[in-house]
Amino acid sequence: MTTETTTQQWVKSSYSDNGGTCVEWAPRAASTTGLVPVRDSKNTTGPVLSFPAAAFSSFVAGVRAGDFGTV
Repeated sequence: MTTETTTQQWVKSSYSDNGGTCVEWAPRAASTTGLVPVRDSKNTTGPVLSFPAAAFSSFVAGVRAGDFGTV
């Protein structure tokens, strides 16, 4: 399934202001497609990965809970 990415409102984490490697996502797509597109914020015309909304939500919850450790 393809998600239209040119008209999406892309969001970056508030922790991404450090100028490092970041990803951004388009959360509003989930309401119409059931998918959350994710891309490299430094290459906005590059490839986009789309994840099922429930899986992305579980991933975010795991990050918030510290399930993946810290760098």
